[in-house]
Parts: sequence; C-alpha cells; structure tokens
Amino acid sequence: MAHRVTQSAYSRLAERLNRFPQGAPPSDLLFRILGVLMDEREAELISRLPIKPFSVEKAGRAWDLPAAESGRILDTLAARGLLVDMEHDGTTTYVLPPPMAGFFEFSMMRLRDDINQKLLSELFYQYLNQEEDFIRALFTDGETQLGRTFVHEPALSDDNALLVLDYERASEVIRTARPMAVSICYCRHKMQHLDRSCDAPLDICMTFNTTAASLIRHGIARRVSAAEGLELLDQAYEHNLVQFGENVRENVNFICNCCACCCEAMIAARRFAFLHPVHTTNFLPVVQPDACTGCGRCVDICPVDALALVSAHDPVQPQRRQAGVNEEICLGCGLCVRNCPHDALTLRARKKRIITPVNSTHRVVMMALERGKLHHLIFDNQVLWSHRALAAVLGVILRLPPLKQALATQQVKSRYLEQLIRRRKE
Repeated sequence: MAHRVTQSAYSRLAERLNRFPQGAPPSDLLFRILGVLMDEREAELISRLPIKPFSVEKAGRAWDLPAAESGRILDTLAARGLLVDMEHDGTTTYVLPPPMAGFFEFSMMRLRDDINQKLLSELFYQYLNQEEDFIRALFTDGETQLGRTFVHEPALSDDNALLVLDYERASEVIRTARPMAVSICYCRHKMQHLDRSCDAPLDICMTFNTTAASLIRHGIARRVSAAEGLELLDQAYEHNLVQFGENVRENVNFICNCCACCCEAMIAARRFAFLHPVHTTNFLPVVQPDACTGCGRCVDICPVDALALVSAHDPVQPQRRQAGVNEEICLGCGLCVRNCPHDALTLRARKKRIITPVNSTHRVVMMALERGKLHHLIFDNQVLWSHRALAAVLGVILRLPPLKQALATQQVKSRYLEQLIRRRKE
C-alpha cells in the first residue's frame, strides 16, 4: 500500500511537470529520480503548485497550510534547488522550474552529500540517453526550442562582427547581466560519476539575472563579476566549447559552455540533427577550396558532425580531399573557422535570419502553442494568475501571425480571446 501511495504522489508531480511546454514523460526512471530529489510529502506538495510564479499566500491556499509553515517549506525547497525564489521590492515570489533547464541541472551544479549524486547521475544518464522519450520531447517537439547557439566570437571577421546583434553575443550577455553566477557544469559532473567525462573546464556553467540571484542565495552557484565572467568565456573559447544559451533576446537566464562528448544539447543536436533540436546562429562556414588541404582539423572539432572530408574533384590529384559542410545540421558556431590552420574557412550570413523570441514569456507561449499546451498557461486550475501575468501571455498571442492566432484560439477555446484578436484586427 505504501508503494502505491508513493507512486501516486510522484505520478501527480509528473502530471504537474507535463503542463510545462517542456515536460518529463513519466516512467519508472523519472519516479526514481524524483525519489532521490524529494520525499513523498514534498512531491505531493509540489504537485499542487501553480505553473507561473506564486506567493507564499497562494502556496498556502493550494496546500491548505498557514502562511508561516508554507514559507518555511518553500524556502527549504528553494535551498535545495527545487524551486527558484525571486525577490523584488521586499516581496518574494517562487516558481517551480521545469526539469531542464531547471531542477535536474540544479541538483548537480554543486558538490553535496544530502543526496546520492552518483546514483542520480546514473539515473539521469539512463533517462536522458537510453529511454530517449524525455530528450526527444525536450529538443524536437515544435519549432521553437529551449536553447540557441551563440557564435564563437573570436572567429568573427571585422565585416561579420558588424552583422552580429548584441543579443547574439555571449560576451554582451555577460556584460549586462545583473547578477551573474558560475557553478559546476551539470553535464560533465554527471559524466564524472560515470567515468566518462572529458578534461574540459568544470566550473564554467553560467547563470544570469533572477535565476542567478536565487542560485547565489542558496550556495548553488557563486557570484562573479562581469570581468571574471569574460575571463571564463575566454577559457571556454580556448577549450573549443560551444556557447548554448536560453533562446531569448532579453534577460537570458543561462549559457552553458558545451563540449561535444558530455553535454546533452550537443548530443541531442547529433542524434536528432534533421529535426533541428537547437537553434543555430545566423552564420554558416564556407570552405575556400584553393586553401583547404583536407587536413581534417575542422572535421574533428565540429561538435555536431556537420563537416566531413569529401572529394575535391581535382583532375590532377584525384585522391585529393577537402572539407564539406552539411548546412542542414550545422549550428554555425564557428569553431571550425577559428581552428582551421590554413584559414580555409570563413563565416557568411545565412540567407534567412533565425528568429529568436523576445523574452521568456514569448518563448514559453510559442513552445506551449506548438506543443498543444497553451491552455495550461492560461487556465491554471491550481491558483489563479495575476492580471499582470495573464496580460503578458495574451500580449504575446495578440502579436502572433494569423495562423498562429487561429491555432491559439483553437487550443484555448476562449470566446474572450477570439474577441480580443478580432478587435485587434479591426
């Protein structure tokens, strides 16, 4: 009987998580992961929390507990990285982050002895790399994805540098974030426990703004200055790590410095390449045939296997080979350009610019719409939204193209939304 009760609590939590655009398909492995991270009562309480940010009082109403007790529970969960707490003008609000990017990573972004991190690493690896349902749903459902690639700035020519907007530069995110934090890379830390990690820097996972403030407050990450952040970015460049960050233009919350072997985003980009699991930069590498010697350095350095040695079609030297770019799967990161010993690669702008959501609300609405989960954002039956939060979501919908708006009204089935859209057209 006890086992059935526990399974029920974790099942309800899984249902709660799957209201997010990026959910967590239920399985025995997921329940085991949740069992390491929290006990049965905590799973039950978290399953009752609303989707969007909430106050202590709203949590208390959802739990039928006094505000003081609810506050203690929320602070305990935030200290363990299961919730993110945000302070503004003396008021604290909380939000349950999605599993990724969220509390899965937070559990491994510091060394700790209150949970079994080796067991957790093994469970994460099986859930993400062997079952496949979670990673496929996270990276391949819909057109709008969680993360995007930042261009490798040292590879930019002077002409290309003029084409790169501020939000496309990891260096600009670092300079403007308030605050910035650094912690252990979840992916390489996990692989360490499996004896599969590489020698890339470990203490280099970057978080920014409200997420960083919460992680700093609870010792999950350490605060760093912009100067130290830029030094770490240079270190990432020198180790040929790919900058993979939140797919928004404003208030980016994270940038991972990814290796090809350990990092989930790069592994997904290879496994599901033609489904475009990671948004690319606005550049593509171009091979200069006369300069390419076919050394293969670019092939070895590419994190997603987008380069290969192909025939140079040289009638004088029939066996001569040169680099070839698969533009369909190339991230446009630029690692190959900087690492070419013969300057045979350059970056050129893509013919069509990649569209990046304005902010996290825009991204979440687009992801929810494309995944058939928009109604969860608008009609959260746990605790009612604030007018401000609802207005933000509706504002995004009202700016969508007509076809997307039609899809939104179909999912939500709201006469109110239909009238808003009609009035905006008039």
